[in-house]
Amino acid sequence: MTEHSAHTDDTTEPSADPDPATETFVAHRNLLFTVAYEMLGSAADAEDVLQETWLRWAGVDLGAVRDRRAYLVRITTRQALSRLRTLRRRKESYVGPWLPEPLLTAPDVAEDVELADNVSMAMLLVLETLAPTERAVFVLREVFGLGYDEIAEAVDKNPAAVRQIAHRARAHVAARRPREAVSPAQTRDALAAFQRAVETGDPRGLLDLIAPDVVLLTDGGGVVGAALRPVVGAASVLEVLSRIDPAVSLRPAQINGHPALLIHRGHELDTVIALRLDAGLITGLYAVRNPEKLSRMGRETVMSR
Repeated sequence: MTEHSAHTDDTTEPSADPDPATETFVAHRNLLFTVAYEMLGSAADAEDVLQETWLRWAGVDLGAVRDRRAYLVRITTRQALSRLRTLRRRKESYVGPWLPEPLLTAPDVAEDVELADNVSMAMLLVLETLAPTERAVFVLREVFGLGYDEIAEAVDKNPAAVRQIAHRARAHVAARRPREAVSPAQTRDALAAFQRAVETGDPRGLLDLIAPDVVLLTDGGGVVGAALRPVVGAASVLEVLSRIDPAVSLRPAQINGHPALLIHRGHELDTVIALRLDAGLITGLYAVRNPEKLSRMGRETVMSR
């Protein structure tokens, strides 16, 4: 009886184990999601890219694959590039400013300073100004440290062309990203002061925090109320902020690896506000209100490099 039981256990165990293709995909899933999200600024589209990547990966002869991680990144990049072009067309008909989909991130994302910097709302908006191939090359090179040969295979270019694209993209991003590194503590302090000023209705306090040329972008997607154009300048931004309903509650959270604010109306999440700091002042405020973009905010998203 004992021998028979042992034999039964042996035969049922292997079927519970995932096959090598599944194991490899699961092991790299967070990395692949991060690649796709960095390229698209949309978690929903990144998840679709992962589905497509899995379908292609499931049909691959693993015996012929030398580097499984690189191969998966290549499939993901190609799928994301294809979707990026579709997404661009969708953004052209988007109502009002388009902002990246904010993600509630685990503490380890903030601990990886370079990753947190590259998935911040401010940085994702900078990446929006790159052409699709430039964005792919920048992300794979600067964020994930892939070699030019690997990137060349992923974007169907030769390594020399990829070097040129990388150089161009790096210069483009450098000209648009915050001029100096901002520590999480600085962001937290600025955010806490901003929260206090909004909650107490203190316009003087807000003016001390925001740059004269501050820009506020509000993304309602045509579904909820939001400014249809960027709000520029301290006086105009102050006027918008003064209209925040005192009945809402503001809570700090980690969004895209950085401190941000969640505005709740009762138990419902109403808005996510992220900010950009330059030289100690808030130069950018990004308010995401489109309910479709807030659907993942109930759980942490794990990202990795």
